[in-house]
Amino acid sequence: MRLMSIASGSSGNSYYIGTDNTTLLLDAGISMKRIENGLNSIDISLKNVDGILLTHEHIDHIKSIGVISRKYKIPIYATYGTIDAAMTVNSLGVFDYNLFKPIRNTDSFMIGDLRVNACSISHDAADPVCYSFECNGHKISVATDLGVYDNRVLDFLSESEAMVIEANHDIRMLEVGPYPFHLKKRILGDKGHLCNEASGKLIRQLLHDRLKYVALGHLSEMNNYPKLAYETVRQMLADNPFTKDVRDFGLTVASRSECGKVVEI
Repeated sequence: MRLMSIASGSSGNSYYIGTDNTTLLLDAGISMKRIENGLNSIDISLKNVDGILLTHEHIDHIKSIGVISRKYKIPIYATYGTIDAAMTVNSLGVFDYNLFKPIRNTDSFMIGDLRVNACSISHDAADPVCYSFECNGHKISVATDLGVYDNRVLDFLSESEAMVIEANHDIRMLEVGPYPFHLKKRILGDKGHLCNEASGKLIRQLLHDRLKYVALGHLSEMNNYPKLAYETVRQMLADNPFTKDVRDFGLTVASRSECGKVVEI
């Protein structure tokens, strides 16, 4: 099972998850061309994608589903609420809405040889979810756009061997930054985004001795720096019971502009 971040940030998100037999996209919040280029870089064609999974309907997660659907007719899996909300986004244009495959926010289902699991999350969208993927006893998870998390989310993400976890903002940068008050309040709220410290706390609770890769994702362009996010989380993972060097967990920051490495578990 493989994971690659094609793009991750407040301006757009898309991830590849696959096996030798199944190819999935998680979100399509960047241009189709960038997604194609990312997949082509690992010798995969967008026309061979078996399904697109949507976390929620915000444009930085669904930007290109319209153009992709018109060209490739790929099934799109999303919760009922996400589908209803996405259908009101005029910028997607007209496409075959029969490509939508409705799921519930607690569903577990198969696409090819990958088991896909959905879990409801706290975010200001219609019915947002995070996902985990399982195959042959291995597990990958992607969880961003979390205002808060609870034991239910912790249980859902537990035992992931590779994962992308949101580290959206530095609280101090956000507080003194240029965003209007109502937007700052939204980001800091229970249905907003995880700060660096909250990300580190979540990741620390998910550490285990088989963890191979942790990417910090969905960084704000205005309210965070990759080095700051990395260092904040690195310090919070210090003195853990599994390793003295967080590089053993593959800790990295997912880029908004470049594909990450392919992680295979």
